[in-house]
Amino acid sequence: MASSRGKKLRVNIKPKLLQWTRKRAGYTSDFMAKKFPKYSYWERGMAQPTLKQLERMAKTLHVPLGIFFLDEPPREDLPIPDLRTMPQARLSRPSPELLETIYSCQQRQEWYRNYLLSLGEGPIPYVGKAMLNDSPKAIAAQILEAVNFDLEDRRKLHTWTQALGRFIDKVEQIGILVMVNSIVGNNTHRHLNPEEFRGFALIDDYAPVIFINGADTIAAKTFTLAHELAHIWLGRSGISDARIERLPEDYTERWCNQVAAEVLVPQDRLADSYNPQYELKMEVDRLAREFKVSTLVILRRLFDGGHIDLGTFRQVYEEELERVLAFERKAKGKGGGAFFRALGTRVSKRFAVSIIASALEGQTLFRDAYAMLGISKAKTFRKLAGELGINR
Repeated sequence: MASSRGKKLRVNIKPKLLQWTRKRAGYTSDFMAKKFPKYSYWERGMAQPTLKQLERMAKTLHVPLGIFFLDEPPREDLPIPDLRTMPQARLSRPSPELLETIYSCQQRQEWYRNYLLSLGEGPIPYVGKAMLNDSPKAIAAQILEAVNFDLEDRRKLHTWTQALGRFIDKVEQIGILVMVNSIVGNNTHRHLNPEEFRGFALIDDYAPVIFINGADTIAAKTFTLAHELAHIWLGRSGISDARIERLPEDYTERWCNQVAAEVLVPQDRLADSYNPQYELKMEVDRLAREFKVSTLVILRRLFDGGHIDLGTFRQVYEEELERVLAFERKAKGKGGGAFFRALGTRVSKRFAVSIIASALEGQTLFRDAYAMLGISKAKTFRKLAGELGINR
């Protein structure tokens, strides 16, 4: 209901809707009062905002304007299975950032599926190929053969970052969209929290999607990619907080972790390469360089293979974790990457190339392409097309 007072249109809103949207966004009343001086009166039902103020508030709280006109706050559940193992993540309300990230990935997935169907493409044979009673070692071998990223390829690379980039490229080459982002869309003020989730998989026979939380460490992102690949092979969507150091209670997550570990460091190859005569930390560093994975993954695989005991694993892992985190914090502090390269990574290079080409050919509205790419200017669109090697 809206009423006019003087020349200003004011909107009668239920206080509980204001409270719900504020808490959903994680803001305090004091925070909102700094942006809207009369906010405390609105939330207590002692005054009403103007329509213009309400529009501004919707942007601040990251909600559609229509939410303020509902009778009751909507129930927001995760649209895909929640397979996270951290209690604080499972018990808390999903953040607006997580929900919007899933929704935008689903939108891109739907577009890409329809795009492939319009081209007469067939389904991807890997989706749902595995079952939970299959050997993780056997499925890992299938994945490695499919993505064609073996140990010899990795040895030619110099860093973990290069290895992750090549791994993503190889996964995309077999038709799986891989999106890596640390923020919501291109909004640098809205960060994704790796303590809430590390990644998720969206299953589709034609357009499977893997999303990786880019705010995580290189080590974690690499493991998440391998973990979500196992979800693709299993044919099960889900949001995960995959951690190499933990053995999840959920059997699906445990199985996916086992597949991921075997993909990154095959136990047979590790056994052949590991030399127990050397000092452990030096040997772990050497193996990490050889397999192009983090030292944390090597430690876990040495424990899995019975090469080190639980006490040694826990002690060295904690020490190594601190060192790795300190190294990555220092590396991040040295500056970001190029915007257009980052944009392609955020939405999947394969997706970006497809939707740009479709728009240039007149099959997709530029307005829709801009929205799914998270951009607003034609100049940005043209520059991105050029960066990706697409010309009219």
